[in-house]
Order: sequence, then C-alpha cells, then structure tokens
Amino acid sequence: MARYTGPKTKIARKFKEPIYGADRAFEKRNYPPGQHGINKRRAKQSEYGIQLMEKQKAKYTYGILERQFRNLFDKASRKGGITGEVLLQLIESRLDNVVYRLGIARTRNQARQLVSHRHITVNGKVVNIPSCLLQAGDVVGVRERSKSLELVTDSLASRVSYSWLDWDASKMEGKFMNYPQRADIPENINEQLIVELYSK
Repeated sequence: MARYTGPKTKIARKFKEPIYGADRAFEKRNYPPGQHGINKRRAKQSEYGIQLMEKQKAKYTYGILERQFRNLFDKASRKGGITGEVLLQLIESRLDNVVYRLGIARTRNQARQLVSHRHITVNGKVVNIPSCLLQAGDVVGVRERSKSLELVTDSLASRVSYSWLDWDASKMEGKFMNYPQRADIPENINEQLIVELYSK
C-alpha cells in the first residue's frame, strides 16, 4: 500500500500552510524548511513552479501518489463539466476521504488505516480499498465489531458535518448523498493551476 510516510510538518512548512491540520510545530516555525528557510529570498517562481506546487499540495493534502492522481485527472477530463471541479469531486468521493469527512477518523491517514484493516463497510459489505470511489446514495458505516473502538468513538465526539454527507449516529453510518459543490469543499486548493499543469 503506497503512501507518503515522511515528516509532515516539513511538508506543511514547504507550502506555508498547515495542510495536515492543527500543528504546534508548524505554528512555531511557519517558514520554509532548511538551513536558510527563515531568511531565504528565492528568485521569482516560474509559472510552471507555481502550478507544480499546487498539484503537490493537493496530493499531500489528500494523501494520493502521482499515478493515482494522474488517473483521477484523466477520469475528470473525460467527464462533463469543469475539469478542476470534477477532479476535486472525485477525490472527495474516495472512501478514505469520506470516512475522514464523516468524522469516523481524525485524519485521512487514520481513515485509510481503518479502511485497509477492514473496519469500514459500504452498503453493508466490508471494503478494504481506501481509493474506492463512492457513488451518490452509497452508505458508509462502521463494522459492527468495530463500533466500540476507542479511536472511532473519540473521533466521532468532535465530528464536523458537511452538506453532502448525512450521518446517522444511532447506526454509526453515513450516506454519501451527492458530489460536493466546489464552494462546499474547505480545502485551499487552486484546481485551475493543476488543470493548466496537466494540459501542457
């Protein structure tokens, strides 16, 4: 199962924003990493450099590696609508991301682990593929024997609700009602720059 396992604060500092959530280490040193990070005066970034940084930020934010990201872009470009928005909608419909958005896990990495360790069901069946894309109407729940997991109950205690997801606390399951509108996705990503990069 390929994924990024390196230092997270270093990546957040590279993009100058806490892409992995609240981070005391980032707040303490919110300038680029490296020996000369705080005093570094780089030359003006090229157009390609800006576009590449935006793509890298999206990949690290959602925990997706290059091949999967490229495949999602190709799928988005074949669909109707604005390619950048469709790309983010497809990423948001990934099972690991939906588990995170429902509040079952505190981070996307934690959500990915819950899925791969067979704690999550989709429409009543156990699914252990984090990259599985959901369709409108799919129901994501916690497996019966996993409902008492401390990790899950602690995370649900501080869940945030989203307009495209419907959560039933009594059954510990949520419904993926529809693809989210771009305005509803809280991530600070300029998807148009990603489209321009891949269109070169």
